[in-house]
Amino acid sequence: MPNLRLTRRAIDEIAHPASGQIFYRDTTLTGFGLRVGTRSKVYYVEGQVRRQTRRVTIGRADVFAPEIARKKALALLAEMAEGHDPNVEKKQQVEAKATLAAAFDSFFAARPHLSPHTVLNYGRTAKIYLKAWGKKPINSITRQMVLKRHQELSEEVGKTTANNVMRHLRSVYNFAAATDDEFPPNPVQILTQARAWHREQRRQTVVTALDLPSWWRAVMAEPDYSRDFLLMALFTGMRRGELMALRWENVDLNARTLHLPKTKNGDPLNLPLSQFLVDLLTARKRLVGETLFVFPGPGKQGHLIETKKFLARVCAGSGVSFTLHDLRRTFITIAESLDVPYYALKRLLNHRANGDVTGGYIVVNAERLRGPVEQVASKILELVNAEG
Repeated sequence: MPNLRLTRRAIDEIAHPASGQIFYRDTTLTGFGLRVGTRSKVYYVEGQVRRQTRRVTIGRADVFAPEIARKKALALLAEMAEGHDPNVEKKQQVEAKATLAAAFDSFFAARPHLSPHTVLNYGRTAKIYLKAWGKKPINSITRQMVLKRHQELSEEVGKTTANNVMRHLRSVYNFAAATDDEFPPNPVQILTQARAWHREQRRQTVVTALDLPSWWRAVMAEPDYSRDFLLMALFTGMRRGELMALRWENVDLNARTLHLPKTKNGDPLNLPLSQFLVDLLTARKRLVGETLFVFPGPGKQGHLIETKKFLARVCAGSGVSFTLHDLRRTFITIAESLDVPYYALKRLLNHRANGDVTGGYIVVNAERLRGPVEQVASKILELVNAEG
């Protein structure tokens, strides 16, 4: 290591190496030095802690004057002489701040383009399912803790939710670990190693053609907000979160189109509105007046949030057990039965044609989807009135 009296002028004249690092020792204070890399110049101090050498970073040379850095180095040398390891203490302070709750917040801050649906689901994981761990340092979560909590959630809220919670934890942990080389391995790995992930089967349920008339009668007996919400879900196949947060500014009744600037997969979506929905939304706009959302709600979000109660009412009133996602499957099942082209089907559901080179060249705009949308609407109305 070259020796040099570290002054501002001397530091500025040191050239950056083409590769690697060069350490310069200060001739004024033993243990104080400068680490010069290809792009940075950083002060450090080196001393003995219980007969073991410790090197501690002080700060960048473009931030601290050498006189200030030298004073910091002197204080750190005094601590090390008394047996204190600044690196260990610094790590403990960082770990104390890096709680699970803070890691989730940092995860959201670093990914501002996450869909509202994703943010909502991750938020529920942090605030509900992993609430007891919120103040724990994230890197103190062990494999055994993960395995036990996964088993508990499986019994309390179901196997699918348990799996999703641990997937969220895995993602946030990987994000936090990316900034610290000394993080332990991701504890969620235990679920793979122990083959503890639950096997999930995609639901295949729809509201069948035979059930649609009774379902329709129960829906039409609902208050306007729940009635219109369920009809919109059936006639568009939209996702629950997208429909709840639908704004009037994204509905063009003159052009008979609906625009979603941001969806679950991050892509915008432009859909034509069937005449049935144009009539429904026209009546709804007269009913709700000047509101921001098509389905306003009393909560802080300003739009409808709670759907469980009216879903339960319609299930009980019709004798048809269904979920909101079943309506999405019903929509696309009817569309497929009408021989709607494959790429139009994917666009109606806003699914990407991943890995499909041909699909990448096909542009399916709102007008090209208008015919299929009207076909599906006509078929739904036909099935609803088919009961003789």
